[in-house]
Order: sequence, then structure tokens, then C-alpha cells
Amino acid sequence: MSSTPRIGFVSLGCPKALVDSERILTQLRAEGYEVSASYEAADLVVVNTCGFIDDAIHESLDAIGEALAQNGRVVVTGCLGARPETILERHPQVLGITGPHAYEEVLGLVHAELPRPHDPFMDLVPPQGIRLTPRHYAYLKISEGCDHKCSFCIIPSMRGGLASRPLSHVLNEAIRLRNAGVRELLVISQDTSAYGADLRFAAEKLGSREVRTGFYELARELGELGLWVRMHYVYPYPHVADVLPLMAEGKVLPYLDVPFQHGSPRILKLMRRPAHAENTLARIHSWRAAVPELAIRSTFIVGFPGETEEDFQILLDWLAEAQLDRVGCFQYSPVVGASANALPDHVPDEVKAERQARFMEAAAAISQSRLAARVGRRERVLIDTQTGRKAIARSYAEAPEIDGSIVIGGRGVTKLVPGDFAEVEIIATDTYDLAARLV
Repeated sequence: MSSTPRIGFVSLGCPKALVDSERILTQLRAEGYEVSASYEAADLVVVNTCGFIDDAIHESLDAIGEALAQNGRVVVTGCLGARPETILERHPQVLGITGPHAYEEVLGLVHAELPRPHDPFMDLVPPQGIRLTPRHYAYLKISEGCDHKCSFCIIPSMRGGLASRPLSHVLNEAIRLRNAGVRELLVISQDTSAYGADLRFAAEKLGSREVRTGFYELARELGELGLWVRMHYVYPYPHVADVLPLMAEGKVLPYLDVPFQHGSPRILKLMRRPAHAENTLARIHSWRAAVPELAIRSTFIVGFPGETEEDFQILLDWLAEAQLDRVGCFQYSPVVGASANALPDHVPDEVKAERQARFMEAAAAISQSRLAARVGRRERVLIDTQTGRKAIARSYAEAPEIDGSIVIGGRGVTKLVPGDFAEVEIIATDTYDLAARLV
């Protein structure tokens, strides 16, 4: 064992879990621990798991097994940690297990196995903390948990009810990130548009001003920082329209990630989705009337228990009218503890697969059409990577990791640097990506 304890870290799951990993790593570095890039060089490994669907559970269990095989000393945290029996059944030799966003518990388990170094080096930790994303963008988590009771989801049982962070804490973190060179903030939570509801939208003192803790106020304050601000996991409540003027003014990116999940009212009711009775198509049309360039992405579930061919056709018709820019589609997967498991008429796996293929075929045609409409346009882009005579970038319409990208070629590309902004002209597209040249 080295004189300074070294921690290996494996982070799985969604961006919200990634933020949890960043916070744990920041505290460990602040206490003087070193971070190891390999299992072999680590004195202990922390695995931050995901437990949302079966595939994620299997991936998490495999990652724990790999860490045990290559290191032997493993602490487990994250969403799957809320079901320790699942972990212990397969890996009884783990050193300890905690649930999601249990920062102090993780640190306590690490301390018990590897006592804190005597001289922590606080100056080695940057003010913005340890981050696992590229330098030019960062996830900004504004709340924990969720108050919804969707029948296919167990997030509330794992992460608890909605717990909004104080507005001042969120803004201070955003400012630290900006000062560290971040150009884009990706605002995340389980339900971003519900921000502040658990606090009854209480006002908070910001300098000489009293500012309400709410979705619009958060967007407005972040919009004054001179950064790209991108909103994820926004439920289609009526008050979402309040941020549209901020998008029209260029304060917030004209981009919304809205988890619609389905288009059939009957299936949405079985899913117990919030706002399922709302006319979401009318809402989308009104949003685009206010901000014509608005890009909308979403995710959908096909093969939900009870979904008939008629329900699926309603979904396809809904998608054809909604004309969403980017979509993801998942086959329904039973999750231990979800109430949807008890619903009748589960859809056969082969039917789920066939519907997913048909949905993605329809979505691809829409994506290609909407991207083709951008050919000839000039757009401001943020450079993600640059290799040789090619750069990969994104505009307001593309979020990192989940959406397509813009490939820039031609003159001037070699001078581009990740984190730079550039002006480009879109010259060609395929199904999901675009090609461009520098203006």
C-alpha cells in the first residue's frame, strides 16, 4: 500500500449519478486521498451503481465483480445500493454498501478501510471541485429525488422525494464553474420544472434582492452568467412556457429535454405520468410558435403492459405531429419494486422489439427531415474535440453524449480548440449528424 491512500472510482448511470461521483471524489481529494486510474494501483475501489432497469442492474453487478476480481476491496454506492440484498446475493464480499447521494456514508466506509491522510492538501482541489466531464461543459444538479409515482419507476423509493437545492447554492456553483472555464451548463434533476416546489417557492436573499426559488427564476439567474444554459428532464407543465422569452432573448438555449414517454392517453394513465391529461401536442405547437428554432428531445417506452397495436399507432401518429428533433426509445423492462409489474397484459418481447424498430424508423425519418432544413444555415457551435483536419462540435440543438454532433472540415479547423465557440455553415446532413465548414 502506498503512503498516500489511492482510491479507484467507477461511475455508472445517468448524469445525476455522475454529479454524485464528482462530489465524492472532490471530498476525497480534499481529505488528501489520491485517485487511481487503475484497479491495480488502487488501495480501494468505489463503484457508483445504477439500478433503474434490468440492463443497468446487470452492468452494475458486472462492474462490481470486475472491481472485486482485479482489486478485492470494493465499496458500493448509488441507486442499486438501495437494494443491498441484490448486491450481496452475488457479491457478498463487498466492504460496504450505501444508497444514492449518500456522500457522508461513502466517506465513512472509506475512512474505516483507509484512514484519512494526516495532512490533507486542500490546495490541490480546484474551487469547482473534481469533475468527470470535459473542461468546457458541466452538469449542474439542482435537486434530488422526485415526488411523482410513475408506475414503471422506482427512483422515488431509491432517491426519496423532491429536495431542491437552495438557489444561492446552485448559483454559487454555477459561478465557480464559469470561473473555471466552463462554457455550457447542463441543468439536471429528476424533474427540473418542479424546482422549488418542495420549498413552496420560498424567496431567498441574493445580494440586495429577494428571489423566488422556482424554475423560471433559476433559468433567469443562470441566463445572466454569459454561458450556454441547457435544460434537461423538463416535465411539460404550463409554467415551462415562462422560460420561452429567455430563450428568445438568447439567455437560455432554445432546447428542451422533455420525457413525454408515450402518446396514448390510456397508456400515460397506466404509467401514472404527471400532466398525462394535458394536450401535449398543443403545448409543443405553442412553444414553437413562441420560439420557432426550439429543439425538443424526448424519450419513449414501447411495449408497456397493456399497450395494444392501437395504442402504439396513436404514439406513431403523435410523433408524426410533434416532429421532435431528437428521440430515444426503450422497450419496457420490468423493474423490481415497480407497480407496473402487477399490470395485466404484458407485451411479448418479440412484439416490443418490433415496435421499437418501427418507432425508431419513423423517428429517423423525422430527424433526417429536420436536420436537412438546417442546411445552409449559419450556427454558433461549441467545439468538443479537434483531431487533425476534423473537429466535432455541437450547436444549441445538440446536447453532449445523447444527441448527434456537427463535424467541421476544411480550412481553419486545425486552429480550433475544445471549448472554443465558432461560427459555421451547415453544408450536409445524414440521419443524426451534420457536416459544416467554418464561416
